[in-house]
Amino acid sequence: MVKLRLKRCGRKQRAAVYRIIAIDVRSRREGRDLRKVGFYDPIKNQTYLNVPAILYFLEKGAQPTGTVHDILKKAGVFTELHLNQ
Repeated sequence: MVKLRLKRCGRKQRAAVYRIIAIDVRSRREGRDLRKVGFYDPIKNQTYLNVPAILYFLEKGAQPTGTVHDILKKAGVFTELHLNQ
C-alpha cells in the first residue's frame, strides 16, 4: 500500500522543511520514496504541490497521513479529485 507522507529535509537543529512524497507503507520516514509530489515549509507557510501526480496516486488508492490530508484539503485537491470522477 502507498501513502502520501512528509519527509523531513534541511539541516539538523534548524527549522524543518518537508517534502510530500509517495512511499510504500513498510518503508521508514526517511526511506526511498516512489515519487516526490510536493513541498511544505511550516515556518514560511509555503506549499508547492504537483497536483496531477497527487491525483494519480489518490486515484490508485494511496492514503494520505493526517497532516498531508490537512495540507491537501487546504489546497483544494480533494475537490479536483471529485470533479475528475
